[in-house]
Amino acid sequence: MDNHIFNKGRKIREELLGEDYVRKALDEASDFDRDFQEYITECGWGRIWGRDGLTRKQRSLLNLGMLTCMGRLPELELHVRVALRNGLTKEEIKEVFIHVAGYCGIPAALEGQKVARDVIEKAGV
Repeated sequence: MDNHIFNKGRKIREELLGEDYVRKALDEASDFDRDFQEYITECGWGRIWGRDGLTRKQRSLLNLGMLTCMGRLPELELHVRVALRNGLTKEEIKEVFIHVAGYCGIPAALEGQKVARDVIEKAGV
């Protein structure tokens, strides 16, 4: 593990998911989960989210579209919250699902839109 990249990833993950969420995922991980949690923190958050080529807002837009197309709804729920923290507006998030409908199909977009609507309503946006 590259400690510098891991620490960078943890910082980004905490900024976007909250310190409590990350503490529970990493510090309270079981022996079974720990290696994977460290891997996604270093690789996903440190090496991917930590790159300079896209803004966090752009990365969030991409994630919302990709997760919707893949039908990864629990992860989509998490990333809608991240998107709101990254400054995406309700209107921008709504547009993601209209775009997805055109390229990946209405059923996928509809399921994603339902998840996003629930997160947005709970967030009071």
